[in-house]
Amino acid sequence: MALTVLEKVGIVFILVVAVQLVRRLLQLFYDHVVAPALRMNVDFTKYKGTWAVVTGATDGLGKAYAEAMARRGLDVVLISRTKAKLDTVAADIEAQFKVRTKVIEADFTGGDEIYDVIEKELMGYDVSVLVNNVGMSYPHPEYFLGLPDKSKVFHNILRCNIHSVTNMSLMLMPRMVESKRGVVINVSSATALFPSPLLTVYGATKAYVDKISEDLQAEYGRHGITVQCILPGVVATNMSKVRRATWMSPTPETFVESALKRVGILQKTPGYYPHSLLVWAIQLMQSISPALCLYIIMQTMLNVRERARRRYLS
Repeated sequence: MALTVLEKVGIVFILVVAVQLVRRLLQLFYDHVVAPALRMNVDFTKYKGTWAVVTGATDGLGKAYAEAMARRGLDVVLISRTKAKLDTVAADIEAQFKVRTKVIEADFTGGDEIYDVIEKELMGYDVSVLVNNVGMSYPHPEYFLGLPDKSKVFHNILRCNIHSVTNMSLMLMPRMVESKRGVVINVSSATALFPSPLLTVYGATKAYVDKISEDLQAEYGRHGITVQCILPGVVATNMSKVRRATWMSPTPETFVESALKRVGILQKTPGYYPHSLLVWAIQLMQSISPALCLYIIMQTMLNVRERARRRYLS
């Protein structure tokens, strides 16, 4: 029995999707299993005795990155806005990993003068790793014009998410270029990779982080600098408001250990295998039907928004 044109189109479509699925799964397996096993990633222990600078270092991913650097023998500069938290994290790191720490109190929602203070504090330090982790999001998903105190919130998000990455890189990368070695890890978000309605400004700032990371790697990779952009999904942190870790929403420590295995292998990556699968699935859906993908994302964000509004009103 001869196939109809519609049936032939359907078969071709299924074959194309199947080939893409197999190809992507093989690529993910190579990136997340084979390449790290072959030690194609950056060996951070070679930077032992130098300094890693971590912004937003007292909670979540920032704290996990600081601990991971210390575990590999690097001394750690912790930058955040709360001195008491900085001192506590620094003391814990020194006691556990027997490395040196330095704390710098800085509010990244402030003006450009904070970078003069940070640069002065870091004068003379041999910095080989910079983790641009500090970031801000919305209190909860909301329409662009509907967020309470939106001008202040957007101003703070722009300064914290864009100015910090730009100015910290501008400050520390010249030293790395001069010494012909260094690693810059910029923490973006999976929202940079597909539509993020109700988190519009946040998603846009994270797309900036992705773009500047890609182009800095193109410019300075030949100088021995590795610039990586991490685009995570949901991690169990204070900012995500996820309290219980799951396979899809890991602890910061689990996520960071996974992400560090990709440094030097992937210029940009969600950093964690389940997040890579999720991003691929969303991008596949978007390539098949952008309208359907946008609808599903929008409905998901509206549901999150409604739950948040009920919490605030209760």
